[in-house]
Amino acid sequence: MSRISTERSWCLLVPQHAQGARTARHRLGAELDGTVPRALVADAEMVAAELLGNAVRHAEPLPGGMIRLTWLLRAGPSVNSIEIRVTDGGAVGPPRVRQAGPDATDGRGLHLVAALATEWGVERDGLGQSVWARLAHPVGQRLAAVR
Repeated sequence: MSRISTERSWCLLVPQHAQGARTARHRLGAELDGTVPRALVADAEMVAAELLGNAVRHAEPLPGGMIRLTWLLRAGPSVNSIEIRVTDGGAVGPPRVRQAGPDATDGRGLHLVAALATEWGVERDGLGQSVWARLAHPVGQRLAAVR
C-alpha cells in the first residue's frame, strides 16, 4: 500500500498597510478552516499576524506598495505542516528576536513566532526579503483531506 502526500499552496498580494495585513490574515484563516484543527489555524493566524505586522512596520514594500503572504499546507504520511511566508522589499537589517522589558508595548512578535513554529528563518534575494515559519501538526493526528 502506498501513502500519498498532498500539498496545497496559496499566494496573496495585499497593500502594505494595517488593513492589507488584516485582510491577508483573515484569508489565511478562512482557507485553512475545516482543513486543519482549529488550534493549528489559530497558531497560523497568530504567526501570520506577527510576520505581516513586522512587514508593515519595519520593511519597504514590494513594487506597487505591496507585501505578499504565501502559505503551503503539506499533508502526508510523515509530514503534516503549514509553512507561512511573508515577502516584502526588505528592511535595513534582518529581523531578529528582541529582548522586551516588562513594560514594553512591542518587541515580542518574533518570540511568539519562535514559540509557535517548529522553525523559522529569513531569506533575501535581489527582489526583497522573505520571513518564513513552519508550524507542525501534533503528532499522532492526521490533517483532514486537503480540499
